[in-house]
Amino acid sequence: MEPIILASGSLRRQEYFKLLGLPFNIMPSMLDETPRPGQTPREYTEDMAIRKINKIVDQLKGRIPYWICGADTVISVDGEIFGKAADRDKARGMLEKLRGREHEVSTSVALYNGRNKTIDCRSVMSTVTFAPLSESELDWYLGTGEWQGVAGAYKIQGLGGCFITSIKGSYSAIVGLPLREFYVMLSENGYQYVC
Repeated sequence: MEPIILASGSLRRQEYFKLLGLPFNIMPSMLDETPRPGQTPREYTEDMAIRKINKIVDQLKGRIPYWICGADTVISVDGEIFGKAADRDKARGMLEKLRGREHEVSTSVALYNGRNKTIDCRSVMSTVTFAPLSESELDWYLGTGEWQGVAGAYKIQGLGGCFITSIKGSYSAIVGLPLREFYVMLSENGYQYVC
């Protein structure tokens, strides 16, 4: 199998690549992640996934490998996009808005095919319901530090899973990479994947 550049520093995405047995190199794209005015959560994640690929293409200046993968995940409540919390206070504010209600998780994955210089981008929307959290539960969770570096200030695959009452959609997309869509995308774009 040909190696894929993963334009992300996400440990969750790296774990999924390992699970799939894909050879990959990590090359985080380090972009400004501020949403553009008027973007919906889906538009934002699609834009970010594609921009991550384009940044790597620019950095490599013609030495393009065949495959680059970019992905992005955000959480939104009432159209407000929650990326990664900058600090503990911002994380608290996000979790206070999430508790006791549903929120949407948008994940987009993009694949660059260097043979024909195309980018295929697909998105998955999922819904997560949070339990109503007490102040002491919020303080405990914030104290774990698990909120750092993740969209919406919680990890569903970590201790944050203690607060999830239901999900509708793709669990793997909520974690950061929609496995079914990515698997199909590889096949449809001609990646020689042997499972």
